[in-house]
Amino acid sequence: MSEKTALTPATHTTPPAKFSHGVKKGNILQVAGQVGFLPAVPGQPPTPAGPTLREQTLQTFANVRAILEEGGATWDDVMMMRVYLTDTDHFAEMNEIYNQYFEEQGLTQAPAARTTVYVGLPKGLLIEIDALAVLS
Repeated sequence: MSEKTALTPATHTTPPAKFSHGVKKGNILQVAGQVGFLPAVPGQPPTPAGPTLREQTLQTFANVRAILEEGGATWDDVMMMRVYLTDTDHFAEMNEIYNQYFEEQGLTQAPAARTTVYVGLPKGLLIEIDALAVLS
C-alpha cells in the first residue's frame, strides 16, 4: 500500500486549516482548489495577482502547475480540471485564456474539464481551479 504525501511547494503559504495544497498517493495526485495568489512572501498575507480575470487565471495556472511539479506530474498527466468562476460573464474570457495557455504549454490532449459559477471565494478573487492527475 502506498503512502499519502502532502504537497506544499515553496511558492505557497501554509494552508490556514488542516488541509494540503495537494496530495499524492501512488500514481494519483489531487491538487486542491488554487486561486490567483502571487508566490508567498513570509510574514505577509496572500496577495492576488491583480484585479483582472486574465491576471488571476494565469497565476492560478502557475499555482496548480507548481503543485503538479512538486508531485512529479505535468499538465499531460492531468485527467480532470474543475474551474470555479464568480461571474457567469467570465465564461468566454476564461475559455479564451484557457485555450491560449494550454496551446502555449504544448498540451496535445486536453483533460476533461468542468466550469461552474461559485460565489463563495474571498472578496476580490475571480477564479479557483483544482485538478486530478494520474502519473504514468
